[in-house]
Amino acid sequence: MTHNFPSNLQVSADGTVPVGPDGLIRPANPTLAQLRAVCQPPHVRARKNAEHWTAELYLRHISIYFTRVLVKTRITANQVTTLMMITGWFMGAAMLIPGIWGPLIAVVFSQVQLYLDCCDGEVARWRGVRGPKGIFIDMVAHHSTEAAVAVGVGVRVAMGVSPSAFTAAGWAAAWAGATLGVLLLMNRSQSIMMHASRAFAGVEKLPDTSEARAMPPASLIGRLRSMARFVPFHRMLHAVELSLIFFAASIVSAVIGQPVVAESWVMWVLLVATVGVNVGHFCAQVFSARLAPLSTGWEYKRPEDVQAQPVELTDATDASVRTSGEN
Repeated sequence: MTHNFPSNLQVSADGTVPVGPDGLIRPANPTLAQLRAVCQPPHVRARKNAEHWTAELYLRHISIYFTRVLVKTRITANQVTTLMMITGWFMGAAMLIPGIWGPLIAVVFSQVQLYLDCCDGEVARWRGVRGPKGIFIDMVAHHSTEAAVAVGVGVRVAMGVSPSAFTAAGWAAAWAGATLGVLLLMNRSQSIMMHASRAFAGVEKLPDTSEARAMPPASLIGRLRSMARFVPFHRMLHAVELSLIFFAASIVSAVIGQPVVAESWVMWVLLVATVGVNVGHFCAQVFSARLAPLSTGWEYKRPEDVQAQPVELTDATDASVRTSGEN
């Protein structure tokens, strides 16, 4: 029997070939087409809620080239994710560099971070490895990156308004940046809290589709959420968008000749707006069917019709039941 194996496949002495959990063969030196078939299947490219717009626009088109290099090494997917996390921290540190160069470097790091974010999943899918550790590191990376950018901007503004020593205005700017970081963490964590709450309650995982996250359009929260689609402010709170916003603000500050003045205004506006985003996010979660109760409540039955009792009824308890029934 003749097998039409790929030319780059290494067949072992016993005639076996490496096959992943998806049933696809893993050649030792894969082509780009073979990598895309395994690492970028349609269900991954269709994750509108999990994929950043830059991934679909251009990063997924070029990430496969670095993935092709990584799968030939002993570097694990979790190590790539760890590198992605460290790159995100560099974004916050870059904000401390004066002028437009700091935010510009932060923009570059944001692109590198998302590039690695594409590669770590592709490496994991090629090697057929998945587990909670990688997901945990990925979540820590994204959560901490957004907070680091906000804190970095707060210190940047504080250093700009108080170059020698922090004045009241400087401390206020540092506080605003730290508070913005906490609010960004809270906003992103609410989605994770929703999934964790469902898991603790024994509810199945929510599919990564817009239909599963939809709310009844007739409800007040549903109408407000529909209106929010026309002003998607919450999409500006991700690390990439934040770096771009503050880069643009640094250019404005440089043009008008007043260091960090534009960054300061943007930071305070984001601080106030993020409070509203958190409130809206909280209401959207609490009043949605995603966190609906599993039971309908109590049932009223006669004591003698109940098969299981939490405690044995005593004479006093039995008497109180009869008395309650007579009233």
